[in-house]
Formats: sequence, structure tokens, C-alpha cells
Amino acid sequence: MTADDGVGTARLEDETPAQKLRWKIVGPGLVVAATGIGAGDLVATLVAGSRFGYGLLWAAVLGVLIKIALVEGAGRFSLATGRTIFDGWKSLGAWATVYFGVYIVVWGLSYGAAAMSSSALPLAALFPQVDLVWFAMASGLIGAAVVWLGRYAVFEKIVAVLVGVMFVTVVGAAVLTVPNLAEIARGLVPRFPEGSVIYTLGLAGGVGGTITLAAYGYWLKEKGWYAPGWMRVMRIDNAMAYVVSGVFVVAMLVVGAELLYSSGVTVADGEGGLVDLAGVLAERYGAVMAPVFLVGFWASSFSSVLGVWNGVSLMFADFVATARGLPQDDPRRRSGGLYYRAYVLWLTFPPMLLLLLDRPIALVVAYGALGSLFMPFLAITLLFLLNSEAVPVRWRNRAWLNVVLVLVAGVFVVLGVNELVKAVAPLFG
Repeated sequence: MTADDGVGTARLEDETPAQKLRWKIVGPGLVVAATGIGAGDLVATLVAGSRFGYGLLWAAVLGVLIKIALVEGAGRFSLATGRTIFDGWKSLGAWATVYFGVYIVVWGLSYGAAAMSSSALPLAALFPQVDLVWFAMASGLIGAAVVWLGRYAVFEKIVAVLVGVMFVTVVGAAVLTVPNLAEIARGLVPRFPEGSVIYTLGLAGGVGGTITLAAYGYWLKEKGWYAPGWMRVMRIDNAMAYVVSGVFVVAMLVVGAELLYSSGVTVADGEGGLVDLAGVLAERYGAVMAPVFLVGFWASSFSSVLGVWNGVSLMFADFVATARGLPQDDPRRRSGGLYYRAYVLWLTFPPMLLLLLDRPIALVVAYGALGSLFMPFLAITLLFLLNSEAVPVRWRNRAWLNVVLVLVAGVFVVLGVNELVKAVAPLFG
């Protein structure tokens, strides 16, 4: 087989990395799953359980499966082509570049404030004598310090520890409630309780759904998984990570169904609902449960801070470097490079002003509008990219995957329009 034989070269590229596999429990999939499933997703699932019992369990599980498909698509594109997801978006036309550029700047400013506040809530509940703003600022500063140098191995290990803390607290809380296994089984049968259609779509589309899904390809490269030969490893890594996410989601819905729905207890929407839940757990199972669960709440929120501060900063660095036409080996493209650190600072310091100014309404509206439309953007662009000539035939979408992506895009468009209407409605009274 000669070196210039296309088939032989492809096979060599596919097989060489596989011969060097060193299986590791922790991988980029766990990072993207832990980052995407933050406190907001946990409380949305909790509230679903408190309102509909196990009736929407199937939708929560469907949400996890949707994210497996989207993340696998992003990872497959990166490994099959050797290109970043943003480079793929750029090939679709200027509209994708402009949309992503506006989105990542506006989203980063607003998300920075929201993520820091979310991390601060459980700490403020544990130590009420300290103002929440100080905890929020400290969360941002610590997150920036951890990812500043861009050392992926260290970052990954910290996220793994946080996931372990989440597992003990979230799953532990579910076990304490002694769940009804027969009801859980019935909850896996698709049905729409009265008044739950949009809520069901939101639950299916919102579990772990953020820009960090698209960051998966960048974390693959940071891990050293860089060629088609890592495809099987990537798929196992992604699937196993979202199985863990599914466990979190099911556990939180169990808590909502067993602890709240059955007794008629309600909790607040938003991350404040998890603080309320800590109080309910303490009342039912003893005072020690409140601080234990709040630590798990903090781990969930802070893992999202670390993931965004690292992963989205990598995406921003690639966006700026690609827009400027810099070569692939330019250090400003890399983790820890100039553009990477610039976005870390953007996520950390300007949002601190929003914490003090209570987030101006115009920015909130812009964030809501753009944020609600990112997931359909990802699904639709993956549909085009994974059927394009840029991807070798072997790694293009099968027909059933195209059907899945079309359905997913449709769900996200409906959700995006719904969220857009809710975002702009206050402006018109």
C-alpha cells in the first residue's frame, strides 16, 4: 500500500490512534455534560417533578438523548475533518459568522453575571452573614484563576471532583425519598399532562443545552483526541457522560415527585428553588441535609462556571483568530493564549458591574432573544455540515440521524420562538 493511496492513508489514520488507547474514566464528555447541566437545569427538572409527578420523566430522558446526538455530531465533525466547529460555521456563509460573533459577546456578558450569581446562592445560604455579591465575585475570580493558564488536565480533574460531589448529594437525596419504581417505569411512557406541552418541550430541549455543547470538539483537541481513529472513544466518552447526566436528571425529578408532588410542597422557579429544597430536605431528614445539599448545588453551579470560562474562551479564541486569518499554529488561537485570556476577562469583570447594577433590562432582552435561538442554530448547522463534502463519506450522517436533527431543530425553533415572545413581551406592556 503506497503512501499516496487515499484508502490506505485513511485506514492508517483511523487505526494508529486506536492502537495507543489508554482508557480513562474522565473525558471531555463528562466536562461538557457537567458544564451544560447546571443549577438551572436541575431546578427545572425538580419543578417538573413537583408539578406533574413522574409524568414528564420521559421528556427529561429524551432531553439527555438529544444532547448525546448534538454533542456526538459536533465531535464527529471535528475528528472527521480536523476543523473546528466555528471553521465549519464560517464555511456556511457570513450570516453564521455574524450571528455567532454577536451571540458570544452578548451571551458572555449576561451569562457571566448569571453563573456567578448561581454559584453564590448556595454559599450565601450557608453563610448568610456575607452578601451574595461578594460570593458571586469570588466565584468568577476563582474560576478565572483555575482556567487562566489553559491547563486542560488540571481543569478536567477539578470538574471530575465536582461531578463526584454532585453525584453524592443529588443521587443521595433521591435515594432518601425511597422512589416508587413502578411509577418511574410508567413515567417513561410518553404522555402530555394537561397544560404541559410547552413545559414538556422546554424540559426535553433544556437539559444541558448551552453553547458548551459546541465546545466539545475543542475539548477533544485539548485532550489529544485529534483524528478519526478516536471516533469510537469519543462516542463512548460522550454516551457515558450523558448517562451520568441522565442519572442526575432522573434523581432530581424523583426528588420533585416523591418529596414535593406527593405532599403538595412548592418551591420557587429559578435557582432559588434549590435553596428552598435544601430547607425541605432538612425538615424531612434532619438539619445536616441542608448544608450537604447546598454543597452539591454549589458544585453543580461552579462546574458550569469552570466549563464556560474554559470552553467558550477556546471558542472565542478560534473565532477571532479565524476572522483575522491567522495560521492554525498561531499561539493566540490556543488555550491560554491572548484571545482566550481576553474572553476569560470578559466573562469575569464586566459582569461584576451587572451584579451591582441589577442587570439592565435591554441586555436581558438581548440575551434572552439570542440565547433562545442558539440551540436551533446548532442543530440546523450540524445538519448541513454533517452532510457536506467537507466530511468524508464514512462519517456523514445516516438517514435516521438527519431525521433526528430535523425533529430536534423543529423542537428548538418552537422553544426559541416561545422564549423570544416571553423576552420581548415586557417591553410592550
